[in-house]
Amino acid sequence: MPHFDLPLPELRAYRSASTEPDDFDAFWEKTLAEVREHDLDPHYVAHDLPLVGVDVFDVSYAGFGGHPVKGWLVLPAGASGPLPAVVEYIGYGGGRGLPHMHLLWANAGFAHFVMDTRGQGSGGWAQGDTPDPLGSGPAYPGYMTRGIEDPHAYYYRRVYTDAVRAVEAVRAHPSVDGTRVAALGGSQGGGITIAVGGLVPDLAAIAPDVPFLCDFPRAATITDRHPYREIALYLKARRTGEDEVFRTLSYFDGVHFAARGRAPALFSAALEDMTCPPSTVFAAFNSYAGRDKTIEVYSFNDHEGGGPYQQAAQLKWFTGHLG
Repeated sequence: MPHFDLPLPELRAYRSASTEPDDFDAFWEKTLAEVREHDLDPHYVAHDLPLVGVDVFDVSYAGFGGHPVKGWLVLPAGASGPLPAVVEYIGYGGGRGLPHMHLLWANAGFAHFVMDTRGQGSGGWAQGDTPDPLGSGPAYPGYMTRGIEDPHAYYYRRVYTDAVRAVEAVRAHPSVDGTRVAALGGSQGGGITIAVGGLVPDLAAIAPDVPFLCDFPRAATITDRHPYREIALYLKARRTGEDEVFRTLSYFDGVHFAARGRAPALFSAALEDMTCPPSTVFAAFNSYAGRDKTIEVYSFNDHEGGGPYQQAAQLKWFTGHLG
């Protein structure tokens, strides 16, 4: 796939046309206040996988609506802390998988918390263990249009809330230094990372990798690749629903969360990425309010982005920012 989006100099100056709702902050303050009426109730159960380099815990905590959310906590073997921690959010369609899939960060000396994404994890590459008890109105197959008629019912309201509570759950563990907690993820996980960066004011750092869920008005019209294509196909059937749909999505747009982020941030973008077009990534990066921000650009990569190269950059960068 050749370069299809704006030239790099224009990407560095690009600003999204996404309109922020007047009650954006009030919406999220109320959402988080409601979830905090439920006891976080974190449970960490030792997992008996025979690995000598790490200790693994099967985690559950109360997310949106008090619903149980699963996760893995992977620690360097025998660590007593306090450790810096990274909270990881998973890409679209995937779940937390199995714990031996998550060994990198503990081997670098971090506590590593992997959040299961409610309702996902049957996409064939990483299983999930967290159901989504709430339904929605008619939706296109996938997750993008579930509850899209109303921001209060929208699927990602539940996911973003679960993600904030994941930070609270890892901070509750005695081996973790709560002042040194960072968030990261790729694609969907990157979009969730940006949202958490805007909703949790005291994160130590964030690293969204080729992030999804950014600049919905442009994303839905510039690419025909899923998952953004789900929005267009929904509107293809519901021809009069465009204003309602994009109003809902404006409450979940990474561009608006980025404008509230203050933690040091390491982004990445790939210039041949048809899944998360580079202009949508730069829309969030250019809106990001934190002064300590950088973006790695992979000129000839699609949605795999930097892959292991970006992981290596993250390892060095997080070590510098978290110790």
